[in-house]
Amino acid sequence: MKLGVRLLWTVAAVSASAWAQEPGYPITVVPPGKESHQFPPGYQTPWDKIEMLITEKLAPNLYSLHGSADLDPAHPDAAGGRVAVLFGSDGVLMVDTEDPQLAAKTLDTIRTFTSAPIKIVVNSHIHPDHTGGNAFFAKQGAVIFSQENLRAEMLSPPGQDNTDRARDSAGVPTATYRYGSPGVPAVTIQMNGETVDFIPMMPSHTAGDTIVRFNRANVIYIEDFYRNFGYPFADQANGGSIKGMIEAVDLIEKLAGPDTTLVPGHGTLVRRKDLLGYRAMLVDILGKVQKLRDEGKSLDEVLAANLTAPYDATTLGDTKQSKDRFITEVYDEVKDFPPVVNGERKMPRRAGPGR
Repeated sequence: MKLGVRLLWTVAAVSASAWAQEPGYPITVVPPGKESHQFPPGYQTPWDKIEMLITEKLAPNLYSLHGSADLDPAHPDAAGGRVAVLFGSDGVLMVDTEDPQLAAKTLDTIRTFTSAPIKIVVNSHIHPDHTGGNAFFAKQGAVIFSQENLRAEMLSPPGQDNTDRARDSAGVPTATYRYGSPGVPAVTIQMNGETVDFIPMMPSHTAGDTIVRFNRANVIYIEDFYRNFGYPFADQANGGSIKGMIEAVDLIEKLAGPDTTLVPGHGTLVRRKDLLGYRAMLVDILGKVQKLRDEGKSLDEVLAANLTAPYDATTLGDTKQSKDRFITEVYDEVKDFPPVVNGERKMPRRAGPGR
């Protein structure tokens, strides 16, 4: 398949409520960590110590994998990003590929439950804990799918806050699609008895987000615009936005049924009702920061107001770093928010935490 070929496979959205959850699923095999962690200065992730684990069985032939907890300072709940694996006689379809240091371990874990060839990878967004293993799995024979924006981000030279971009050209997606109407799949794959929809999202976590719906399993991989470990992260330099996250939550409210399993890239599995408090918190914080900024308050003054205090007790893995990043993003968004140009947004240059 040549680079730059755009797929034109589009189907009407199908409500997940039309399918029944497989009896007895999902099964959580290894729960993610829930505690905050303080890592010492100079700490480096010990990649050799991290195991890739089958953490959830979402259906008889649909598993999710995650790395060990308590070792990755960016994601102490479970190292790297969650990988979803559909397997069977038609081969393997993967959602995301983990950090590059964990790609071979990810394949080793997949080989504990299937010997089928790796055929398809779809990237939910650009961050290396989700795309870092792309080149490794492309060399196993996988065709990599993504939004065009994600491919463009990988191909363009590294810019501000974009040091995560692909270095190995084998890891760049070769099958791409565009965001069109909200909730409408750009690609539908019939594989292993499943109907899998790749649904491009509005700019939310980044400008190249995709959610992946497994219709028969009644499962949607919702990537990182929602998280219940730490506070939200809108990667504004890569086109994300807090307001886009609210739009994304509203879309999931329409696409998911009450029993649909929603699989975030980090944290615990959730259902549609669990998104309501998250959305309310986003709206509340946006309004409060808008008011303070309209009053002329500086970023330091807004941070000192501790606006997240009502939510700290119910936020897993809460840290000052997580809270300050979130409030800074909202502060930057409510006034003079730069536009997205070629998948990038030129944000104020500030030191900040990672993904």
